[in-house]
Amino acid sequence: MRRNYNSRQLRSCNFQVQPPRYSSSYPKPQIKDPHIAKCTKAISTHMRNGHCDLALRVFDAMPRRNSVSYNVMISGYLRNCKFNRARDLFEKMPERDLFSWNVMLTGYVKNRRLGEARKLFDLMPEKDVVSWNAMLSGYVRNGYINEAKEFFDEMPDKNSISWNGLLATYVQNGRLEEARLLFNSKSDWELISWNCLIGGYVKRKVLGDARQLFDQMPVRDVISWNTMISGYAHDGDVSQARRLFEESPSRDVFTWTAMIHAYVLNGMLGEARRIFDEMPEKTEISYNAMIAGYVQYKKMDLARDLFEAMPCQNTGSWNIMISGYGQNGDTAQARKLFNMMPQRDCVSWAAIIANYAQTGHYEEAFNMLVEMKRNGESFNRPTFCCALSTCADISALELGKQVHGQVLKTGYGNGCLVRNALLGMYCKCGSIDEAYDVFEGIQPKDIISWNTMLAGYARHGFGRQALMVFELMKTAGVKPDEITMVGVLSACSHTGLIERGTEYFYSMNKDYGITPNSRHYACMIDLLGRAGRIQEAQNLMRNMPFEPDAATWGALLGASCIHGNIEVGEKAAQMVFKLEPHNSGMYVLLSNLYAVSGRWVDVGKMRLKMRNIGIQKLPGYSWVEVQNKIHIFTVGDCFHPEKDRIYAFIEELDLKMKLKGYVSSTKLVLHDVEVEEKAQMLKYHSEKLAVAFGILTLPAGRPIRVMKNLRVCHDCHNAIKHISKIVGRLIILRDCHRFHHFSEGICSCGDYW
Repeated sequence: MRRNYNSRQLRSCNFQVQPPRYSSSYPKPQIKDPHIAKCTKAISTHMRNGHCDLALRVFDAMPRRNSVSYNVMISGYLRNCKFNRARDLFEKMPERDLFSWNVMLTGYVKNRRLGEARKLFDLMPEKDVVSWNAMLSGYVRNGYINEAKEFFDEMPDKNSISWNGLLATYVQNGRLEEARLLFNSKSDWELISWNCLIGGYVKRKVLGDARQLFDQMPVRDVISWNTMISGYAHDGDVSQARRLFEESPSRDVFTWTAMIHAYVLNGMLGEARRIFDEMPEKTEISYNAMIAGYVQYKKMDLARDLFEAMPCQNTGSWNIMISGYGQNGDTAQARKLFNMMPQRDCVSWAAIIANYAQTGHYEEAFNMLVEMKRNGESFNRPTFCCALSTCADISALELGKQVHGQVLKTGYGNGCLVRNALLGMYCKCGSIDEAYDVFEGIQPKDIISWNTMLAGYARHGFGRQALMVFELMKTAGVKPDEITMVGVLSACSHTGLIERGTEYFYSMNKDYGITPNSRHYACMIDLLGRAGRIQEAQNLMRNMPFEPDAATWGALLGASCIHGNIEVGEKAAQMVFKLEPHNSGMYVLLSNLYAVSGRWVDVGKMRLKMRNIGIQKLPGYSWVEVQNKIHIFTVGDCFHPEKDRIYAFIEELDLKMKLKGYVSSTKLVLHDVEVEEKAQMLKYHSEKLAVAFGILTLPAGRPIRVMKNLRVCHDCHNAIKHISKIVGRLIILRDCHRFHHFSEGICSCGDYW
């Protein structure tokens, strides 16, 4: 609720950068010639209907033209987004009046040509407040807020648009102290400006200042009351929200709904429903707020009952229900509702795609994304972010690039939100160079941008590049947070930078005021354990200020498996089983440790234990994207339509690899069978099948990107190194832990994984 009020206030308080029109401020000159008047009216009508060519035909046919005819043509071109035509006509004008200059000036500003706008402004023979406001809005729209204030101070005359526009700019950019100083510099502010500043304080959760300003208001309207009620609601102060609700002299549907929202946010669904039932008039907004409350607390039966009781459901109602079923894992019901929808919008598509992606149905998510694109559904920022997130989850790089193209076409690529989603998509799809290109284009970069790039390099095994980003981040004056330090320590762990990782860990609190949490300790234990310093890792665990969690014990178990330390591995596994008894991955890790040591009886016991507890080993599968289609493979896959071709190619590769010295890592096969049979089992692992299919189908020169839901096995890692050299291709493999870039027989991880 609060967000709706703030955006409405800020929009109405902000600059309206539109070409001026003839009005009481700019009275249209009387056209004495009836033919010119008739033609000018026809031009205006054609332009209003978007028929620019018809308007031009009338204009060209006129034997005589005056400034009004030119002005109508220029403003019409600008209204129809034909800036170049407007500029060309402006240059040809025999005589220009102030209206002409202002129309063209706002055109430059609207098209973000600030430098050219300033040149035009300086050339103007005369200027009025509209001219100054147009330039002021240009500085604001392009993010030059300090320059906007200097320009504002130079203005010879200011009107309410000038004052309100600068105030709203300060509020929107979180510069509340400057907004307050500006507000205090004059006394005759309009009501909308009071609401704008209060909304800014509420948005930043500075409720004390918001309330002080609210109490000083000479006049309040329903928006003033609703903003404060919503502010208290979001802050968890239901009693204050209720007190203001009772004091409010007039209540509209938003006031009632704000109170419903207050109770919902604080888990008081019974009170929320009581207010809902008391409402004298209900709209779709009220119903949706109550339904969203039920959805939030997973009461889908009550949500469905109210949804079906609605006299008129809107698209938002359907979207809430679809998202609710998705959040509760009921993808079938979500899809059923989606199919029943009378009308869909981009949010509907985003919701169903997110449902599939979040529940691991990546192929369905991918298909829905392609279908959405085919249907020509328009994307907005949240949809773009959802689409890019889905592409990232399923590593659909080609589709992600197409979405990137749409982002650029629609102009949504300027904001940090979509840019960060693009950055994450390229990182997760294994295209780290393109990720860095996006990263460099983000201006200004927020903490999420820095953290995403840093973590991307770390996960790809490029630890030194990750630390370079970290140093650049500090140079840029961005303070690292907890997530940053997880990325830094992971980078050190994946690259074996033990001394630097240790130094960063112990300086976190002193240098950045960050107290290490369980994730930081898990990274350090992983760092020490991978390096074989298991005793140091155990000592660090003993000295932790809190009890180790499953992830920390899991890091120690992983290190024990790498170095064959059964004693420590068994102890770590027992602790993990105690904390997370259904974590199948940890049972497999311990089984691997027993298998490498030849303890087949213990491997059998682990299998029996898993069966008794009801744990099933997660089946491994790998996938590769070819021509906007995801191809999924399982071990020994016999369902793919090109299986014969793939298996024949694998036999050919296997022969070539053996000639180059490749030997199967049969120790890791969790079956007590003959070596030859183990080698045969390893030959058809899912990642090998996916790599083979990628080589056969993707054009030469393009990297082969394969994804796996589990960790890549040691044998496949070794085999793919050989394959990359034999076929002369870059193979990028993403497993559940990290990326491996195979080229010319070498992996980017340096075999340190």
